[in-house]
Amino acid sequence: MRPAARTQAAIELLDAIIAAAREGGAAADTLIARYFAARRYAGSKDRRAVRDLVYTAIRACGEVPPSGRTAMVALARRDAALTATFDGSAHAPAPIVADEPVATEAAVPAWIGALLRDAGIGDEIWSALVSRAPLDVRLRHDVPSADLIAAVPDAARIPGLEHGWRLPPGTDMAAFAGRAEIQDAGSQMVALAAQAAPGMTIVDLCAGAGGKSLAIGDAITAAEAAEAATAAPPSRLIACDVDRARLSRLAPRAQQAGLSTVETRLLDPGREMVGLADLRAAADIVFVDAPCSGTGTWRRNPEARWRLTPSRLERLTQTQAHVLDVAAPLVRPGGALVYVVCSLLDKEGRGQVDAFLARHAGWHADTIVPSFGEPHGAGRRLTPARDQTDGFFVARLLAPC
Repeated sequence: MRPAARTQAAIELLDAIIAAAREGGAAADTLIARYFAARRYAGSKDRRAVRDLVYTAIRACGEVPPSGRTAMVALARRDAALTATFDGSAHAPAPIVADEPVATEAAVPAWIGALLRDAGIGDEIWSALVSRAPLDVRLRHDVPSADLIAAVPDAARIPGLEHGWRLPPGTDMAAFAGRAEIQDAGSQMVALAAQAAPGMTIVDLCAGAGGKSLAIGDAITAAEAAEAATAAPPSRLIACDVDRARLSRLAPRAQQAGLSTVETRLLDPGREMVGLADLRAAADIVFVDAPCSGTGTWRRNPEARWRLTPSRLERLTQTQAHVLDVAAPLVRPGGALVYVVCSLLDKEGRGQVDAFLARHAGWHADTIVPSFGEPHGAGRRLTPARDQTDGFFVARLLAPC
């Protein structure tokens, strides 16, 4: 493909991605894969170049652009080489005219910007929210780090994470399937906030495909191996979700990771306590990685800014409050509820926990160990700009004895 054809392809893909964002359609990665599946003539360099153009445009436009062309014209205004590809030749975009519409560049949508400022996230660091994310992995506790270093000499240990490593972008991890999980450093940190230990009963209430369940399970397995001589009762890790498709991916991942004791439990939305009745007041830890806006993960999913609306955010906060109220009765007296959102909005984090504590007498916030990020309300917060991780809020709440 000529450079001009690549630009036209990016415009066509952006049009599809914009429509999908407005209508709740397929994700950008899916649309890109479909586009090139129908265009086998495009080589790997072409696919990579077009993908880079598409995601550069997505990252540049906080608001949904009027069209793919307006987004690409915005990029062309600061890139003479890109401007030259608008030459009107075959399979190329028409030349740019002086007064044609152009998308507005911004890191975040204006209405989200106001909420970020309210949460203490100033606009001077918003660009970090949509910067390219690094490749982080969590090495299984029984896999020697020397094996990873031998395969990836440039691997760097992530400070504060015994099994966390940052790898060069594009590293092929196929040889480490089951031995390492691709997982952002922030996700690894908030999983440690569970403070899981041998003999505990732990409920992961919103497990999804199980990334944090696997991290918690591996931590327990490592501790059990180190304390083999102790007589602790068997640990239980019950991973729950209302999404059958996502939860179905957990069991094979756990088996591949050598975690045979992870249980999965599909719950009925709105009737969760029916499926959890046997766990009432029985859990040492209930881990709630709640559904959220994902504002902390825009580095990986920048198009998510285009899909979030005030009404969707309101529905998410209602779901979060509901899940917290489902979780509370499961915690034994003196046990812990760990609440996590990959969001930087106080409506979903700090404010949600404050409202929970106001609803549930006797509960109180606990110190999070290990310490990471910065204090924020009753919990702690990680941000891309400060911590070079995805954005998270986490709080550890103790049930009354």
